[in-house]
Amino acid sequence: MGWFWSLLILTLLLTLSKSLSSFTSDQFDTWCKQHGKTYSSEQEKQHRLKVFEHNHAFVTHHNTEANSSYTLSLNAFADLTHHEFKASRLGLSSSDDLKRLDYFRPSILEELSAVADVPSSVDWRKSGAVAGVKDQGSCGACWAFSATGAIEGINKIVTGSLVSLSEQELVDCDRSYNSGCDGGLMDYAYQFVVRNHGIDTEEDYPFQGGGKSCNKEKLKRHVVTIDSYVDVPPSNEQLLLQAVASQPVSVGICGSERAFQLYSKGIFNGPCSTSLDHAVLIVGYGSENGVDYWIVKNSWGKRWGMDGYIHMLRNGGNSEGVCGINMLASYPVKTSPNPPPPPPPGPTKCDMFTSCSQGETCCCTSQFLGICFLWKCCESDSAVCCKDHHHCCPHDYPICDTKRKQCLKLSGNGTMAKALENKWHGGIHSVDQWIQFVETTSSITLKRVLPV
Repeated sequence: MGWFWSLLILTLLLTLSKSLSSFTSDQFDTWCKQHGKTYSSEQEKQHRLKVFEHNHAFVTHHNTEANSSYTLSLNAFADLTHHEFKASRLGLSSSDDLKRLDYFRPSILEELSAVADVPSSVDWRKSGAVAGVKDQGSCGACWAFSATGAIEGINKIVTGSLVSLSEQELVDCDRSYNSGCDGGLMDYAYQFVVRNHGIDTEEDYPFQGGGKSCNKEKLKRHVVTIDSYVDVPPSNEQLLLQAVASQPVSVGICGSERAFQLYSKGIFNGPCSTSLDHAVLIVGYGSENGVDYWIVKNSWGKRWGMDGYIHMLRNGGNSEGVCGINMLASYPVKTSPNPPPPPPPGPTKCDMFTSCSQGETCCCTSQFLGICFLWKCCESDSAVCCKDHHHCCPHDYPICDTKRKQCLKLSGNGTMAKALENKWHGGIHSVDQWIQFVETTSSITLKRVLPV
């Protein structure tokens, strides 16, 4: 009888395993639809399913722990291994490179002395001093998002106007010390904005998910300025609290833990190291059931955490703070008004005789020997012109898939998609003027055979 019961138990275990595998597979298909994930091949999809299953087991195990102060979920990063996640979503310069500058460093005691008594809770979102949650994608520019968030906050507090600022300008142009998508530090970003006499808006210089050549014209658009910045002394939680009571503050943390990757809600208390590798923004603080926490804005989109936010333990008894949050805090100083707003940009010039309206992109539809003969306008700013000469994709979904009529962007090892844009119209142009120009500047005679 022993072999019979052993065989029965083995059969039941195999049946249960297949049932769980099928359940997880169905969950994965639902998850893919929810997050718009597609994969390049069936083999890649099966690999991602295996990763998803491992993360599912990790999340389930954590959430069954009775004493945990936070919960995990199968969020937008649930198809990434821990190694892939760390390689794609961080970006604070390594600990060996964290050498702060002293050039624009006022006395911290002077800056904070006016805030000796702080309120029991602060949330700068309620004051309208925090812009919407952004997504750095696979570009390691968390430092830029943290810095712009702090500048946006102090600009709102001083001027009454909340302006979303350009991370792309910092990624492309702030190259004295920072390294774009390969990492950086908020102090250097503040120094760049001070020396450049301001920074452009996100709307005018939008984030493209990677480094580009510095746009010198947009670099000259100084919409928001700061005067200097302050480094909060490391591991001084009381001074950090006083700073946050005055304005949003940039901080470095260890954001590479697996639990941080899959965080959902609650007060995060680790475990995590104090090896700083990620930059975020403290936008307030509070308490829940006697447990103090920081309100932290991340730059991984709204599908992570609590709509892009996390509560991290405060007053945990460690001077360095949970995940090192007290070790590398800084914030910009602003007392001067912003310069007058620049005049609105005019039409986009395609060539000497052709232009598109403001906010549109020039796309060449007919060219010969590298010379464009006919332009059309895509009704989207900084768009990508597809090679079929009939479609275009927005800058945040820059890959054209004309066969499936989709615009794609890479997200980890997956791909996110949206419908292909087909909003083209003819530019303001004159072919006759162009022909006349060529004939008067060369010995070539052209016949009017161009499509109109």
